[in-house]
Amino acid sequence: MNPLLVLRPWEAPEVTSWGRLPMNAVDRRSGALPLDGDWRFQLLPVPDAPVGGAWSSSYVPGVWTLQGTDDLPQYTNVRMPFPDFPPHSPAANPTGVYEREVDVPAEWAGRRIVLQVGAAESVLLVQVDGRPVGISKDSHLAAEFDLTGVVRPGGRATVRLTVVKWSDASHLEDQDQWWHGGITRSVLLYATDPLHLADVTVRARYSGELRVDCRVRSAGGALPDGWYLTGDLDGQPLAQDTEFDRANVEDERVSDFLGEARMRTTVEDVRTWNAETPELYDLTVRLHRADGTVADASRHRIGFRDVEIVGRDLLVNGERVFIRGVNRHDFHPLTGRTVSYDDMRADLTLLKRFGFNAIRTAHYPGDPALYDLADELGFYVVDEADIESHDHAHEIADDPRYLTAFVDRVSRMVLRDKNHPSVIIWSLGNESDYGANHDAAAGWVRRHDPTRPIQYEGAAKLDWAATDDASDIACPMYAPIEDCVAHALSGRQTRPLIQCEYSHAMGNSNGTLADHWAAIEATPGLQGGFIWEFWDHGILQRVSDGRPAGRAGAGLYDNGVAAPGYRWAYGGDFGETIHDGAFIADGMVFPDRTPKPAMYEHREIAAPVRIECYKHEGIVLGNHQHFRGLEWLAGEWRLDLADGTTLTGPARLPNLCPGETAAVPLPFAVPQDGGEAWLTLRVTVAEDQPWAPRGTEVCAPQIRLRGPAPVEVSPVDRQVEVDGEGLLVHPLLTVPPALSLWRAPTDNDELGGMAQRWRSWGLDALVRKVVSVREDAGRVTVEAEYAGTTGVVRHRQVLTPVEGGVRVDEEAELPEAFDDVARVGTVFETVTGLDLLEWFGQGPWESYPDRSAGAPVGHHAVPVDELFTPYLRPQESGGRHGVRRFTLSAPDATGLSVTLDEPRQVSVTRYRAEDLTSADHHDELVARPGCVVHIDAAHRGLGTASCGPDTSPSYLVAPGIHRWSWTLRVL
Repeated sequence: MNPLLVLRPWEAPEVTSWGRLPMNAVDRRSGALPLDGDWRFQLLPVPDAPVGGAWSSSYVPGVWTLQGTDDLPQYTNVRMPFPDFPPHSPAANPTGVYEREVDVPAEWAGRRIVLQVGAAESVLLVQVDGRPVGISKDSHLAAEFDLTGVVRPGGRATVRLTVVKWSDASHLEDQDQWWHGGITRSVLLYATDPLHLADVTVRARYSGELRVDCRVRSAGGALPDGWYLTGDLDGQPLAQDTEFDRANVEDERVSDFLGEARMRTTVEDVRTWNAETPELYDLTVRLHRADGTVADASRHRIGFRDVEIVGRDLLVNGERVFIRGVNRHDFHPLTGRTVSYDDMRADLTLLKRFGFNAIRTAHYPGDPALYDLADELGFYVVDEADIESHDHAHEIADDPRYLTAFVDRVSRMVLRDKNHPSVIIWSLGNESDYGANHDAAAGWVRRHDPTRPIQYEGAAKLDWAATDDASDIACPMYAPIEDCVAHALSGRQTRPLIQCEYSHAMGNSNGTLADHWAAIEATPGLQGGFIWEFWDHGILQRVSDGRPAGRAGAGLYDNGVAAPGYRWAYGGDFGETIHDGAFIADGMVFPDRTPKPAMYEHREIAAPVRIECYKHEGIVLGNHQHFRGLEWLAGEWRLDLADGTTLTGPARLPNLCPGETAAVPLPFAVPQDGGEAWLTLRVTVAEDQPWAPRGTEVCAPQIRLRGPAPVEVSPVDRQVEVDGEGLLVHPLLTVPPALSLWRAPTDNDELGGMAQRWRSWGLDALVRKVVSVREDAGRVTVEAEYAGTTGVVRHRQVLTPVEGGVRVDEEAELPEAFDDVARVGTVFETVTGLDLLEWFGQGPWESYPDRSAGAPVGHHAVPVDELFTPYLRPQESGGRHGVRRFTLSAPDATGLSVTLDEPRQVSVTRYRAEDLTSADHHDELVARPGCVVHIDAAHRGLGTASCGPDTSPSYLVAPGIHRWSWTLRVL
């Protein structure tokens, strides 16, 4: 009996499909009939509701949650968006019905006709002309159905695709994501000969050995006699070098009419594939009838490479490689889970430019085009199955009702993606505990594809040193780097340690990233990891009515900022009662793909060429790549002196093999005076690359050649003016300098618990009390106390008149109770019109004490309105680390300058900390007309405590006495 007619598949975990064809790696995109575009559409309240009434329109591929329906997106991280336990789904279950007519080409007469639905969330039911065809689950892999006996070539057929949003399968897709519903990848119709390629498996070794295994089926019955295979590689026939090995043709008349054949060859002087030099060959496999005519063909771009684990090292082509990875969801701020080829290419080219070489497809397989691009551009891919049962992980991992689903999802991913050289590791899924269902899936993979290792965090977390679980790699989440180093040095390590998630990029974050990588590069057994994650998943939303902007929102955002009247929506912004707020905004780029400052940090950490040291009047350069020389790079030297002098000149990079170093002479004679001297090597792409045009900067390593000269400021015979509270009076300041211990909490501060401690201490509302004001020969000393709810900070400010301004010497004594504050420093506000910040220090982008490796020291200038970083939830941002001096000026060059006693943390924005603290979105902020300026003696590191380790102890602001001084002058 037809299962589609007698069961409710959204309630049956043992049913993963019916009528669906087996997954395979044969490429069918060429010559297919695309069915993308507008389909008739109805959204029903439940799957069993009758279809009737007026049809609307919905674009395929796309999610209905962003196309004007009343079923809006919902974000959850761990919790399911409904209370039902597996395998049950809610009674209110939005169901989309898509329908359109298809004209079947007349020339397809006598051929096998197949419908492919790229992805549907979460249960797909297919009907043609009212006849049930099949069912499929798994929201992120294609489903194919044989329509040969259902449609008539030369005729018209009505195709109906019914998509049920919630099902037993939803409990396997609990993946820290926006929940959507719809058909999210392309739909197409294609035809093959009845005698066709059922699958192609390519194994291309680093040695040049090539093996192509093919499976052949006949839709018309038993396989005909005399069929055979040929192939060519880069246009050269394989038949010239290989014999069709009849000994390897197994029984051609098995019950499923399956034939198997194998071709072998060895490529001399093979060009091997790796992420740095992703050399590809074009392989074409042809299936011939007995008369020599071609019945079917499949085209592949293949790479010759080996992946293996030797001891505790993951090797690619025999080399131990660092995995500089990022986790990537399918995401677009207008179309949700639907991502175009151009979008995917833009994702990967951006990642490549910022030093990433690996992607984890969190937490499901990507579009097939993603792997083509990874092959071409050069990325190591951890291909992850569509399995995450976070909310009910323990129950599902050993539930036999879900056994078929686990094996089905993992095996279909492997069958589809096995020929991509970029895929070096299979992942069994994410955050689903560990049970028999994982072991079953791992067993299938190890039998089918022994050429790649398997990873699964849920298995490996039980014991990083185990050797008898379903993971070949220890791949923890957010493990403190100290624990990783200790494990690698313990003598117990048995397998590579590569974190599947680390350095959570929520808001102003990614602190200690450089420290993390310094430990990785210095510790055998550690090989890197994957930052969580690539995108902030903000959906563009109209403020007026709270609706998604949809496709009409194109062009309504720029540089990470939504246009007036719009904002980036996160959890709760669509009226959801169950949601996880801004936790969806945890990426290295903003929703419009604008890089966050942390991207520049990663770029420098991953630099292919570095300045190792300065000695004997020369510079030592090192090649930190695994496979490539420096010939593809160009360089330019820049020398920055503290007195404002900047010298530039061309750099000739030495011919270095991977891992080699060489000394080069200093490019400039360093002047005898001028204070600090910093030498920077700006490294760019010498010739166009597939991911970057010539001239694209890839890193800017820097070294200090000379330290600072002492700065002396002599007092002058003049009076410093203060008000009755002992506060400095200055014509360019609207709010006088005061002590500041508070910052607008970052996401890490809030979720890590620090912000609550600071509030409990009263740091957000300190009360100032003047103790004494003393004047001595024009110098004014102000003693004050700043009282919180649990402690008092004693503050001394000495104001000394100097030529052109005033020197401010400050001292703050924090009580022992304030053992970890956000900052200790000064805050003041300026008059309007000072709109340009120029400084000597680290920049030009935002940097903080534990995230400053990507901001070289130099002379920088940025308009004040561009200094602020618009993290989706307003918070502390815009700081610049290591500032020595700065000026704030108007267009007529008037303004103020500040010289600091030593490099300090400085921020200049239009917002007070309380402005940022009280706002949930940027459309709620009102910029102040002047500048809010912070000068910090000490500023707390950022860490990643929203999900992962906090900053290191060395970046905490401790109690005790803090001293700092600065000199304010009028330009």
